[in-house]
Amino acid sequence: MVSLSFPFGVILVLAVIGYLAARRKAISMVQGNLRQLQALPQAYGQTVFFTTFLPAMVILLGWAFVVRIMGPSYALVSDGQFQAFVIFTAAAGLMLSYSRTKPSQRARAISERWIMGLLMAASALAILTTIGIVVSMLSESANFFRQHSWSDFFFGTVWAPNFRGGSELSILPLLWGTLYISFISLIIAVPVGLYAAIYLSEYASPSLRSVAKPAIEVLAGIPTIVYGLFALITVGPMLRDFFAQPMGLGSSSSSVMTAGLVMGVMLIPFVSSLSDDIINAVPQAMRDGSLGLGATKSETIRQVVVPAALPGIVGAVLLAASRAIGETMIVVLGAGAAARFDLNPFEAMTTVTVKIVSQLTGDTDFASPETLVAFALGLSLFVITLGLNIVALVIVRKYREQYE
Repeated sequence: MVSLSFPFGVILVLAVIGYLAARRKAISMVQGNLRQLQALPQAYGQTVFFTTFLPAMVILLGWAFVVRIMGPSYALVSDGQFQAFVIFTAAAGLMLSYSRTKPSQRARAISERWIMGLLMAASALAILTTIGIVVSMLSESANFFRQHSWSDFFFGTVWAPNFRGGSELSILPLLWGTLYISFISLIIAVPVGLYAAIYLSEYASPSLRSVAKPAIEVLAGIPTIVYGLFALITVGPMLRDFFAQPMGLGSSSSSVMTAGLVMGVMLIPFVSSLSDDIINAVPQAMRDGSLGLGATKSETIRQVVVPAALPGIVGAVLLAASRAIGETMIVVLGAGAAARFDLNPFEAMTTVTVKIVSQLTGDTDFASPETLVAFALGLSLFVITLGLNIVALVIVRKYREQYE
């Protein structure tokens, strides 16, 4: 296994030394008259830093990745020899770039090209990560469907895993619970969050806004396990004692309504904060024009501000929906683990994410369909989330055409 800490430390030290040395050299060559330089002294230091650090790090990380994936037997040199080669590469880059440091060098353009390369690499890394996730899920899902009927997975109505054989693994009961709980949470989060954003951006005084907005955003920083405990200890028993039992709808504190209510509270800052920022970004001239034509403040908000901010609001709602679909801990503690079809919101149900966790934990055979089904569930959830994004883009594009 290639060691990264020692060569990384040496490369970083060489790069910092190169930065300081090149910066000092640029200043000394013009005797402090910076107008004779093509760029600021920092640009000359950045050029040496990037030339020293980046090529050596690319070689180091690339080789470590290859050895990690292919195995140590594919390494053509020893660990010590490879570390020496990487350090030599960094030292060579340092000496080469330092020797080229002179007043006529276009150091700013060179350093910006390095920065552009870093930005392109970051973009490529994000894309490759997404591709890697999809490929890994597709490969394991293919293994699952070789062992289990796809018709039972997509069209069956029973979720009953049995590691001894004869499992019924249908996604539909899990999907029903996921959508049911997410729907209840969005019914709570979207109106409350949107109205809060409108009040804070259009009606609240600056002093009230400076207190109220951070107070709302505190909800986003609370760990989901705390929300789950709140659902288990407080909300669930309260709903059971005051609504479910008196109305004859159930006797369990774990229910769809419990998880939906608590998850809705958790999602309020996602909708409120993003919608508030979008509404504040609407040009003030649009408000002034509407008020100048005789519209009231509420009519201006309803007919001018909100339509102008609708694309951003749709994005906030989409983010909240994706967050709700992917939530696990609140559902585990608040909704239970029963996979079923039921319209009663006071009955226990479960979601896709909960079953993904349960199927991958414990001492189980990873190659069995009961374990591999977690990847098929994850892939299905990925497709659903992708569909939500596409629908949101279609809605936003259609509205923009009408508005413009």
